[in-house]
Amino acid sequence: MDSRPTKTLIALLALLVGINLRPIIAAIGPLLEMLQRDLALTSTQASLLTTLPVMMMGVFALAGPWLLSRMGEHRGVAVGLLLIAAASGLRTYVDEAATLIATAALGGTGIAITQALMPAYLKRMHPQSAGTLMGLFTTGIMAGAAIASATSAPSADHIGWRLTLGAAAIPALLTFVIWMLWSGGERAKTTFEKLPIQNARAWLLMAFFGIGTGAYTLVLAWLPPYYIELGWPSTNAGYLLGALTLTEVIAGLLVSALIHRFPDRRAPLAFVVLLVILGLACLIAAPRELAPLAIILLGLGIGALFPLSLIVTLDHVNSPAQAGALLAFVQGGGYLIAGTMPFFAGVLRDQMASLRLAWAGMAIFVAVLLILCRRFAPKGAVAQS
Repeated sequence: MDSRPTKTLIALLALLVGINLRPIIAAIGPLLEMLQRDLALTSTQASLLTTLPVMMMGVFALAGPWLLSRMGEHRGVAVGLLLIAAASGLRTYVDEAATLIATAALGGTGIAITQALMPAYLKRMHPQSAGTLMGLFTTGIMAGAAIASATSAPSADHIGWRLTLGAAAIPALLTFVIWMLWSGGERAKTTFEKLPIQNARAWLLMAFFGIGTGAYTLVLAWLPPYYIELGWPSTNAGYLLGALTLTEVIAGLLVSALIHRFPDRRAPLAFVVLLVILGLACLIAAPRELAPLAIILLGLGIGALFPLSLIVTLDHVNSPAQAGALLAFVQGGGYLIAGTMPFFAGVLRDQMASLRLAWAGMAIFVAVLLILCRRFAPKGAVAQS
């Protein structure tokens, strides 16, 4: 008799875990004015609140195979959720910039461990539905970002930014309890798989994921400050990011529902890349007038590109151990690439008092993805090449 949790329960767990993986980052943009005022943050320092978690995601994701073999999926995801809860809770007591930045690193570590192990867990529990479950997992990630970005500024107006940031510990702890009770535990010892560092296709997948996620982290970190610079109230700028991430959720759900119709992922990949380029062009050319269009284009493009990148990666593996190794390499290197984007945008903002150049540079990088996605034909798996 199959003792695995049902597919419905696994889908619910994927959503719940995903929801906890972005609030620690997404809440920062709408609160940046308050943080800079109270903690004397420069834009470069503020960028570390996004860059450090993303970099930690990369560093710890590279340890995914080791984590998979030593900790296992069940215990590792539990540890990751506890670290996220601890980092969020500590933000309630922040009184200086260095402490806030340290919580970003701690939370990023928890996010990284969880992201490195969840794909292998989903692949093991229901391998035939791994693509759909990954779509739901990434949809949960974007839903968490939408909630945090839309509610952080109004919440801070009522209870202060410290309690607003600290409140993210509550859902993380609740999800930890649910995970421990119903995730199914460890079923078998997972073998250790080496990172595919000698495989050219793995490097292409990593570059694709890194650039696409760079667009996501750049928008997540700097879209609200960009519109605040243009004269928008911080609450409205937060709502704008919330609308964008809500659109990402819709895109993620569409990917989950429709991706099985496209065994060759290249056409949908190219389409969503074009959407991201057009959205960035709106931010550069007429950010006030084209704000709704920019949000729709970026939300649909980034929201679909993130899960598609992971789904294409999973297409190249045949076992949970291979999934852990390849996802660790792709996400590890990819997040290290993505983490540089908000940092350099912060430097540009300090030096030039504008983010338009950052949007333009990102558009050029995203255009490269049109070339890369042509290489991802259905045949030719990394694990077999």
